Amino acid sequence: MNRLKLERGVDMYIPLRDKMVAYKLAISVANSELNWQKHPDKSRHGEMIALVNLPADCWVQKKSKVPNVPLNACVVWNVPKDEYFVIVTTDITKAAREIIKIYALRVEIEEDYRQLKDFWMIKDFKSTKLHLIAFHIVSSLFGYLFFQLYTTFPEGEELSGKSLPVVLKNYKSVAQPYIVVYAGDEFGVFSLVEYTQMYAKCSSKTQLILDKVLSKI
Repeated sequence: MNRLKLERGVDMYIPLRDKMVAYKLAISVANSELNWQKHPDKSRHGEMIALVNLPADCWVQKKSKVPNVPLNACVVWNVPKDEYFVIVTTDITKAAREIIKIYALRVEIEEDYRQLKDFWMIKDFKSTKLHLIAFHIVSSLFGYLFFQLYTTFPEGEELSGKSLPVVLKNYKSVAQPYIVVYAGDEFGVFSLVEYTQMYAKCSSKTQLILDKVLSKI
């Protein structure tokens, strides 16, 4: 975590185990400073949160050449059960409400990753070359993000919350078929009716070439 922060400039948000020194220190400071506020999620009745700034030396690392970094901790207190939950981040600019809201995104992030891995073939690499791998990852992410954006529009609202296989199954059953024909650096997208009309006007030699397109459908 320290290496990601110092060498990559990447911040992390992680929960602490109850046996950790930092966990006990965060709770002790929160209870001594008494800066509790209501949980930002209104469904979490009876829970309070507090921000605690943890020093770098609250971590104990063995055989590490990377220095520790300070942390911001959001202490969550379930008042009725008198239970505590501590989330820390290496981004010391974040307040308690921001930390808890960002950490709450983990379920959605995990589902996005599952969708990309299982349905959008982001792990399906055909080459070991770095530039081709990067292109594949970026293309997959763009496709997934544009699909998510489409679901925010009225015509795409019914697809919200559906996985790619379900969308493709429904789309194929109602959508008009299209044929893409390309030659060199140029291509054309035709409906089945347009393609048939174009095919009928072509010479026998050209029809033989176009037959190769139909044979791949």
